[in-house]
Amino acid sequence: MNRHTDRSEQITPFIVMEVLERAHELERAGRRIIHLEIGEPDFPTPECICRAAQQAIRDGHTHYTHSLGIIELREAVSRHYLDAYGVEVDPGRVVVTSGTSPALFMAFSALLDPGDDIIISNPHYPCYPNFARFLGANPAFVDVFEEDGFQYRPEDIRARMGSRTRAVLINSPANPTGNVLSPERMAAVADLGLPIVADEIYHGLVYGEKEHTVLEYTDVAFVLNGFSKAYAMTGWRLGYIIAPPRFVRPLQKIQQNLFISAGSVSQWAGVAALTEAGPDVERMRAVYDERRRVMVERLRELGFGLPVEPAGAFYILVNAKHLSNNSYDLAFEILEKAGVGVSPGIDFGSNAEGYIRFSYANSLENIQEGLDRIEAFIKDR
Repeated sequence: MNRHTDRSEQITPFIVMEVLERAHELERAGRRIIHLEIGEPDFPTPECICRAAQQAIRDGHTHYTHSLGIIELREAVSRHYLDAYGVEVDPGRVVVTSGTSPALFMAFSALLDPGDDIIISNPHYPCYPNFARFLGANPAFVDVFEEDGFQYRPEDIRARMGSRTRAVLINSPANPTGNVLSPERMAAVADLGLPIVADEIYHGLVYGEKEHTVLEYTDVAFVLNGFSKAYAMTGWRLGYIIAPPRFVRPLQKIQQNLFISAGSVSQWAGVAALTEAGPDVERMRAVYDERRRVMVERLRELGFGLPVEPAGAFYILVNAKHLSNNSYDLAFEILEKAGVGVSPGIDFGSNAEGYIRFSYANSLENIQEGLDRIEAFIKDR
């Protein structure tokens, strides 16, 4: 039998999916599980977006598109960044992708040679270092801390920079922390002179603050964004890269060879999302904010550490070291005994060990029941 490749053998599992899979086993056995582990909107895709997709099918837009994406969508992305942030983006810099994960892979492929370093925060979204390692590059971790709201300290990035450092990755609002990088720190990171890969997928889901795009501070940046989170379009697999002009052609060639183009129907749906779905996004954002406030207050009452209130996405990362320093075992213990799915901090890096991530992409009723169950679990433990 042929052996596995080293890269396929060494890639780490996405632990939250293993929590989810065990939760599904318990559900099949008759248990009722409250899901606070999954980072997926629980809303249906807005109707105006669905109508646009249906119209695209009726109009015969079911074939390959230009490898960079349809011009109507790239122009809509440009208008969105001008309206939302006052930043002018040439549509020629926009590369439409089949979701933000392919966008991340393509950006890393254009930036990183084997042996190169990319600076990534610790904690971080679990897939970031796996993308780098899959390409033979090295994730260079910089610890961020709860007392700072898990924001980068620019001086720590500078200390981590070396001769092979090619970029720094920022994610604001962030997964798993839900925190928003302040404009002052974002500007300071941009001033370090490295190319920036900015994952902006949670833009539009910010509460009480205003999110900023890295393009307000530098043009030497790869902005990754998409439609999965704010527009409740996870299954549509649609994203985009805003790239420096000289990287567009390399990205286009990667797209042509690996993906051909993003899905045509999804692209027309994306146009409607950016031009018609603003009221729907605001309605969903307001519901998330109500859930967030309830969860923050209750988690603090239950004794979890949360010195800085998260202001974005739909996640809260809390300190659970008073319960256990082994977040993996704790997450599965909570699942088995309380019937509540949560994400272990170790999934997000060594600096998140002892923490637990809660998602409020679930109904307020389920959130309240889930936290009631965790309160009983703590009292019985």
